[in-house]
Amino acid sequence: MLSTRTSSSIYHCHPKQAARVTKAVVPLLQARHTGLGYPIALRLSSAGSQSYHHDHQTPQSRGFSTTRPAHLKDFFPEKETAYIRKTPPAWPHQGYTEEEMLAVVPEHRKPANISDWLAWKLVRLCRWGTDIATGIKPEQQVDKSNPTTAVVAQKPLTEAQWLVRFIFLESIAGVPGMVAGMLRHLESLRRLKRDNGWIETLLEESYNERMHLLTFMKMCEPGWFMKTMILGAQGVFFNAMFISYLISPKITHRFVGYLEEEAVHTYTRCIREIEQGDLPKWSDPKFQIPDMAVAYWRMPEGKRTMRDLILYIRADEAVHRGVNHTLSNLNQKEDPNPFVSDYKTGTGHQRPNPALKPTGFERSDVIG
Repeated sequence: MLSTRTSSSIYHCHPKQAARVTKAVVPLLQARHTGLGYPIALRLSSAGSQSYHHDHQTPQSRGFSTTRPAHLKDFFPEKETAYIRKTPPAWPHQGYTEEEMLAVVPEHRKPANISDWLAWKLVRLCRWGTDIATGIKPEQQVDKSNPTTAVVAQKPLTEAQWLVRFIFLESIAGVPGMVAGMLRHLESLRRLKRDNGWIETLLEESYNERMHLLTFMKMCEPGWFMKTMILGAQGVFFNAMFISYLISPKITHRFVGYLEEEAVHTYTRCIREIEQGDLPKWSDPKFQIPDMAVAYWRMPEGKRTMRDLILYIRADEAVHRGVNHTLSNLNQKEDPNPFVSDYKTGTGHQRPNPALKPTGFERSDVIG
């Protein structure tokens, strides 16, 4: 704890020394008063909710931080050069109807063999570690006997806890697709043969997960502790995915499929708590989601609430869930990617929608 004597002693030293001491102490005092009350410092960004804060000036109503919005960092500000006005997304979002988003539900593919069981248990281990890392208390956890489908807990999470969880999860969720796409790209070069559409889907998945992260980063500012955790988690996760995909792409895709089941569960629970009024800041009609989210998902006017944003993100995770479970069912060396393929006429088959099959399509359903 910093003593009050520190500040008083500044006035009895040389002016230059006082300036140096002040420069060192003030950031510490500011950091001390901008935390959430638990180890991971997180502050609400003016970019995501500036208008909300102008109408709610008391620290109690803001909840995230006692720092004034004007002092909070604006992540990813608009930048223009003499010639370039805007860089469009590499993979424009395909969009969803409201019916498609509301049809998404938590689901679980039961392990069919030892490799599936191993992938599932590894995901459960990751879930346990994430709960600890993001400060989820026992009374805030769901029914452990149905961890992937149950969404009711004794106590809801706060908006700050949800943002901590979202940022931590999305910071590593973009790793598997990039690792798999990179390795398949190198294999295609090395073996001098086509990849049949897998690389594009995997890289698009990683890009989409990164857009989730960038969107949440416009709402808050993680502290040094969380940034350190993300750095360590990404280092471990990247190398684990790299080795795993070299050994068995099939098991790795199953693992990611189970991981996406957890993501769908997480966002479903958040939607439920918003609808129940447990997250009043996000239910407030004055709360504004980032403009980059509106542009990326092409969200229509009147459908730009926090609930709508989570619905879009949950639908993305449902697509990743179906894609990875399906890819795990295919021949990793020879089968084409059914989600970007054109089907023969007269077969009665067409390009499948991964969101409609939470447990993934079997090989016989999409390859024949």
